[in-house]
Amino acid sequence: MSSVQKKTDVILIGAGIMSATLGSLLKELAPDWEINVFEKLDSAGNESSNEWNNAGTGHSALCELNYTSEKPDRSIDITKAVRVNEQFQLSRQFWAHLVDAGLISDPQEFIRPIPHLSFVQGEANVDFLQRRFETLSDNPLFEGMEFSDDPEKLKEWIPLMMEGRNPDEAIAATKIDSGTDVNFGALTRLLFQHLEGQGVDVNYRHSVQDIKRTADGTWEVKVKDLDGDKIETHTADFVFIGAGGGSLPLLQKTGLPESKRVGGFPVSGLFLVCNKPEIAEKHHGKVYGKAKVGAPPMSVPHLDTRYIDGQKSLLFGPFAGFSPKFLKTGSNLDLIGSVKPNNVFTMLAAGAKEMKLTKYLIQQVLLSNEKRVEELREFIPEANLEDWEVVTAGQRVQVIKDTETGGKGTLQFGTEIVTAADGSVAALLGASPGASTAVHAMLDIFERCFPEQLEEWKPKIKEMIPSYGVSLSENAELFREIHAATAETLGLSEKKRGRVTV
Repeated sequence: MSSVQKKTDVILIGAGIMSATLGSLLKELAPDWEINVFEKLDSAGNESSNEWNNAGTGHSALCELNYTSEKPDRSIDITKAVRVNEQFQLSRQFWAHLVDAGLISDPQEFIRPIPHLSFVQGEANVDFLQRRFETLSDNPLFEGMEFSDDPEKLKEWIPLMMEGRNPDEAIAATKIDSGTDVNFGALTRLLFQHLEGQGVDVNYRHSVQDIKRTADGTWEVKVKDLDGDKIETHTADFVFIGAGGGSLPLLQKTGLPESKRVGGFPVSGLFLVCNKPEIAEKHHGKVYGKAKVGAPPMSVPHLDTRYIDGQKSLLFGPFAGFSPKFLKTGSNLDLIGSVKPNNVFTMLAAGAKEMKLTKYLIQQVLLSNEKRVEELREFIPEANLEDWEVVTAGQRVQVIKDTETGGKGTLQFGTEIVTAADGSVAALLGASPGASTAVHAMLDIFERCFPEQLEEWKPKIKEMIPSYGVSLSENAELFREIHAATAETLGLSEKKRGRVTV
């Protein structure tokens, strides 16, 4: 087995949407920096970013009920919804910049307009949804949202979901037409095509074996070329670990203090998929319901219109499950291998605290396809098993860590960024909203890891992302101006929607 040694400025581990975004931003801001990418699989966007492994909602909190909570006084807290929407707007602006600059030619390859709806059943939930709608409607980010509990109006919005429904059932929905369907797999591939054209060295079938600090403070990354059967040693001043579920084990290899007392809990997922045109044509939207008691937020049921490989499909799920793998293509030893002396008590504490979640996952694993279709019938009363097939979604690894508010072994739901104290390493962990807020996550990394360069970069960042450093929810006119401009560029505006086949 031969050995190769190379020096570079930046190493990106994982060819998913996070590395694609970070690499694309860096090439705009520091075009002279040399960037190397290492990906274990044979192409980009094949794990968490893949269109079949990712909900593709373009998480902007327009329909996800778990981003709004009810306070004891019955008022609705929309803080998280506003934050997630603001973060998505950054991504949307950067994508529009790439189109305007000619770096992406056809935005319809990865993004399409699609209504986002929230759907609830039962009088208490209808009341909650109406109060949520009224609170969100006061914020410019959610302008255009409609509420209805009128069955005739709902038949217009969600005809497939209304067929065969009990007319006496208390139901309601909100609808907003400014939502999107984002194919993050396609976007990832487009970005990596652009990066390779910019001279970025993208190495597929290269598995990172180890990461360690050298005497001069740089990082040495040991990589195995899976086809050439050789070990390569690459050194860099900055390393980004964006390997989806595989990020935690790689972060642990660095030995950084920030990597200690952090664990991961893998959750797998399944979707029911309908590819029959006569059924798919009856539904147009992404419809999110409420999570069942004990279910993790990532398991909120939703019925999505998706466009994959030019075909319109319906996806319903996700149904949670358990696998010890940290990646869909990972090993059954991933979970046990991530337990270290420095995080074992954190992991044990989480296990003791999350008995409801464990029970829920066991129930989900034991579901038959007939039982899954029964859950689907809460959305589509007349659904038939033979019209739907089961597709395995991607693995998500929820972060477990000790927190001040939650105590030891707190399970985190969301996206986490871990950085070395000196800014030489950054790792992205966790799950949803993930891909949708990739640009915000990378800008956060710039603030933590490149504070000196950031001052020099800010004018260019503002050029690409006009709302950088500004709250759009507090600047309604700026939001409307930017939202209209990005809609036009990305083919999401009314004038351009004629191109979309529905």
